Amino acid sequence: MLHIYCPYCGEHREQSEFHPKGQAHILRPKDPENCSDEEWGDYLFYRDNPRGIHHEMWVHATGCRKFFNVTRHTVSYEILETYKMGEQPQVTAQSQSTGGEK
Repeated sequence: MLHIYCPYCGEHREQSEFHPKGQAHILRPKDPENCSDEEWGDYLFYRDNPRGIHHEMWVHATGCRKFFNVTRHTVSYEILETYKMGEQPQVTAQSQSTGGEK
């Protein structure tokens, strides 16, 4: 069983309490009324699917019910960090490729 740390509750809980909600850090278009159909489609449907480090949004569905972000390795499924919405990740693909240095 995978245990995930909720940055709001401050404790590790079983994976069954959480649900992934997709890629993190997706910015909504500032002026959606003036987006082309292609730009709007890109925003709604296209996401990164990297092999390696990926930032995802999750929700603690049966706990505090808050959304937070997870940095996860997509090959090993290892969770490298969790952090609150609005915060920036400490672990990135670039920091991993340079041995942890930013």
